[in-house]
Amino acid sequence: MQTTKVGIREFREHLANYLESKSPVAITRHGSTIGIYVPTKPKPRQADLEALRVAGERMQELIRGAGTTEDEIVAEFKKARRERRTRKR
Repeated sequence: MQTTKVGIREFREHLANYLESKSPVAITRHGSTIGIYVPTKPKPRQADLEALRVAGERMQELIRGAGTTEDEIVAEFKKARRERRTRKR
């Protein structure tokens, strides 16, 4: 991820814009970096949460339709990973 370099004065003047940014900002004073602002992940939107809920419900329907359980799927996945690791050695 590309870091943007800005002077401290510019950072203060445009703080709201930088706080909404998705990339890190290196804050400089007289050309020397004095701090770095690293944004956190934004709070998920309600539409994203709803889409995730719907996807989870659909996954449960598919699992039931296949006549299996989550535990069986996880066990099968772990077995496949072990076998793959064994083949790599």
